[in-house]
Formats: sequence, C-alpha cells, structure tokens
Amino acid sequence: MRQLIVLGFVGLLAQLIDGSLGMAYGVTSTTLLLAAGVAPAAASAAVHFAELGTTLVSGISHHRFGNVDWKTVSILAVPGFIGAFAGATFLSGLNGDGATPWISGILLALGIYVIWRFLALGGRRPEFKGRPGAKLLVPVGLVGGALDSIGGGGWGPVGTTTLLSSGRLEPRKVVGSIDTSEFVVAVGGSLGFLFALGHAGIDWTIVAALLIGGIIAAPFAAWLVKILPARILAVAAGGIIILTNARTIAIALGASTPVLSTVLIVLALAWVALLVHVSRVERKVRKDDSAEAAEVVPVGGA
Repeated sequence: MRQLIVLGFVGLLAQLIDGSLGMAYGVTSTTLLLAAGVAPAAASAAVHFAELGTTLVSGISHHRFGNVDWKTVSILAVPGFIGAFAGATFLSGLNGDGATPWISGILLALGIYVIWRFLALGGRRPEFKGRPGAKLLVPVGLVGGALDSIGGGGWGPVGTTTLLSSGRLEPRKVVGSIDTSEFVVAVGGSLGFLFALGHAGIDWTIVAALLIGGIIAAPFAAWLVKILPARILAVAAGGIIILTNARTIAIALGASTPVLSTVLIVLALAWVALLVHVSRVERKVRKDDSAEAAEVVPVGGA
C-alpha cells in the first residue's frame, strides 16, 4: 500500500510538471519505475496506459482554459500515433543509448535558444505570428512518438522544445496543444505495447496509481498555464529542458556523481536567477501598461 501511495504522488507531481510545462510525465514516472526494478518495456507500458487517462483529462482542462490550438493538434496527432505505435512494437527491443546523447544535445541547444529568445525581448511583449505547418509538425510527431515509446518519455521534450523554439505559438498554446495531442500518442503506444507484450505484461496496479495521481493534478496544471505570462512560462520550460538534457549528456560522458551534482546545482541556480529576472521584467511591463492605461488625455488642450 505504501508503494502505491508513493506511485500515486509521483503521478501527481509528474502530471503537475507535465501539464504546466509540457514535458516530464513519462520521464519522471519511468525513471522511478526503473529504479524500483521494473523492466523497461513494462515500465514504459504502464506509463503509457496511465497517460490514456491523464492526457485525456489534461486535454479537456487545457481546452476549457483556452490553451489549445486545434489545427496544430490535428496535424501533430496522427504522426505522433504512428511513431508511438512503431516505437512500442518494432523498436522497443532496440538499444537507444547510443543516440540518446545526440538527441539530448540537440534538445539542450534548443532549450538554450528558447530562453535566449525570450530574454532578448527585454521589456517588449513577445509576438507570435502564424502557426507551425505540416513540414515541421509531421517529423516532430513521428520522432517524438517513437522516442516516447522507446524511452517512456520524449513526446513533451521533443514537441514542446521544437514548437517553443519556432516562435509561432505562444507558450501556453504550445503546452496545451502538446498535452492534448499526447492522448493520441498514448493510444498508439498503448496499442503497440498490447501487441508486443500482451495483457499479462502490464502491471495494472502501477497504472492505476499513476493514473489517479495524474488526474488529480491535470486541471490545476492547465490553470497554471493559463495564468503564467509567456516569458515566465517559456523560461520555466527552457530550464527543465536544459536540466534534464544536461543530466543525460553528463551521464553519457561518464561524469562522476560529485561532478554531475555540481553541474546540476549550478544550472538550477542559474535557472532560478533567470526566473526571478523575468518575473521582475514582467512586473515592470505590467506596471508600465497600467500607467499608460490610467493616463487621462486633456480635452481641448491647455
């Protein structure tokens, strides 16, 4: 019972992060399951089946708060389904360790770019023109879906990072659209795991614990996305991208525990400092906007 309560709390925390920043549910949950001795394929399968419920509730919540761009979802979902199904059935037996550092390196660079892009605005309001097209969304869906099944997480890191860096959708629409389309990805991955592992290969108790925790957190996470300013949300997401991928790269390079801890602490402190900075900028912008709105223009001159 204690283990189930812990797994439920992990599901809650993972969904809170994923629903507000567009990534980390699969990575967080799968990492814990692997640490508990669950086989990789079984862990990824449990996470995907839990996501059938958490992503559905999350998508509904994001829609109600106006965080979803449905055109983006409609283009992204189908290749995501195909990638996830292929990853679960045909690719789950492959060792992706060799490619992981390279993928993490690309995502790390995109995370840095996302933060730089919003810091470079200074006090100006961010502008978002147009929508990402099929040429961008289809390959993102295929790659993100496949990586999501192979590693238990990847849809958010690939999709959220790429769409944020494109600068075509405001961050809350990116997070909401990625979270909403992830339901279709979870369906594809779950069907693939059923085909590859069968009913007996899935621990439904773990699925239930993760599901309950995630469902509780989903509406609150969607509300956070609605109220957070674009620059704060972007820097918060960019920091998660940098931290998670820097950790992956450091481990792949054989960094010792003290070195790894030092790197992550330094990056985390820098991330917090940037969040404080953009929060101050946002307050100043809002104060200036309020002052301009409150100005009374004299009628008829002096």
